[in-house]
Amino acid sequence: MIFNPDIHHRHSIRLKDYDYSQAGAYFVTLCAWQRECLFGDFVDGKMRLNELGQVVESVWCGLIRHFANLDLDQHVIMPNHFHGILQINDTANNDNVGAKQGSSALPGFDVDSGKGEAGETLASPLQNLLHGTVSGSFAAAVQNFKSVSTRKINKIRQNLGCPVWQRNYYERVIRNDAELERAREYIINNPLKWKLDKENPANQQQPT
Repeated sequence: MIFNPDIHHRHSIRLKDYDYSQAGAYFVTLCAWQRECLFGDFVDGKMRLNELGQVVESVWCGLIRHFANLDLDQHVIMPNHFHGILQINDTANNDNVGAKQGSSALPGFDVDSGKGEAGETLASPLQNLLHGTVSGSFAAAVQNFKSVSTRKINKIRQNLGCPVWQRNYYERVIRNDAELERAREYIINNPLKWKLDKENPANQQQPT
């Protein structure tokens, strides 16, 4: 399966029974609540973060202080969404590009269409604990990022309890170095495509 960010950043392709706590690299996309442009805007062709966008930047970069097994790769903050690559490390083996796939991960799952939405459960069903996600897992890192950034942003807005992110997020398991490079290129080039991006409010179809 060839990594295609134009498809995969729009749909969750959460793999049934896949262990999202295992070592590997992951591509994640989060969208702002109701696609509102909360985090800044483009000025002279460059993304300029506002105060809320700077919070998102700070919280993302700060994840490594809270997750000893986590490395951060490329990321980009857009006006109303976020793309990033993070890597869960196996302390016994640092060669982790390409998350290992369980034998039951792919059969019956349409990876090309991305069918299978990430719902309220943030981790693989096999890895859920009774009262939360697995410590140190991909899901735990994303959950921390969302909750901490939401709390800080709402403190600035003086609007506690207001959603910042869509409840669902979208993820892709990066399986090898070639996919990693394509994901990096997509993130780096994402700002250049904002005028054509479907997430750009200017491109949203107006009701008739």
